[in-house]
Amino acid sequence: MQKIAVLDYGMGNLHSVASALQKVASGDEVVLASEPAQAEGADRLLVPGVGAIRDCMAGFTDAGFAPLLKDAIDSGLPVLGICVGMQIMMRHSEENNGVDCLGIFPEPVKFFGNDLMEKEPVGARGSRLKVPHMGWNQVWQKQDHPLWNGIGDGSRFYFVHSFYVPAENNPDLAGQSEYGVSLAAAVARSNIFATQFHPEKSADNGLQLLKNFTGWDGKA
Repeated sequence: MQKIAVLDYGMGNLHSVASALQKVASGDEVVLASEPAQAEGADRLLVPGVGAIRDCMAGFTDAGFAPLLKDAIDSGLPVLGICVGMQIMMRHSEENNGVDCLGIFPEPVKFFGNDLMEKEPVGARGSRLKVPHMGWNQVWQKQDHPLWNGIGDGSRFYFVHSFYVPAENNPDLAGQSEYGVSLAAAVARSNIFATQFHPEKSADNGLQLLKNFTGWDGKA
């Protein structure tokens, strides 16, 4: 039995993530860790997140999770980030008038609105794309990664976000989607995999990705 720690820093409904993990790995221990000590001895870490980036960064750092995450990455522990859990790993976000993030990845987090408002109306009825981007969207796999095992290229996943990581010139791009702009649906490097979409809300494809995570050794 392995221990999977879901980091609880006060942002988002973590129970849906924990329930999905328990469904795909019923023999494992899934722990909602609200402090680093509760994640001690974990075999893998999951960093979720829903909400504004300033509050997420404050909650994450105040809980003492930044050193925990760094140590996990340095030691080769498999790490999965979801939604804002992916964005806090970036260099900087435009949200809340600009917030410095953890800088694990060098890419920025940009606001959808300004880019989409400059474009011509799109869609079946000629309407502009709405922000936040909310709903199902195709993801095109850009890395041959173990977390894509059993998931077809172009499969759909569920997104809810107003800010995005650009796909263009992104050396860590693992999955790409289109929503007026080309966005990073997933990024990956060594023992880190992070998604902008919500696997726990993405039906069979999302459960397969979580199952892949529970068996991943942290190597690409």
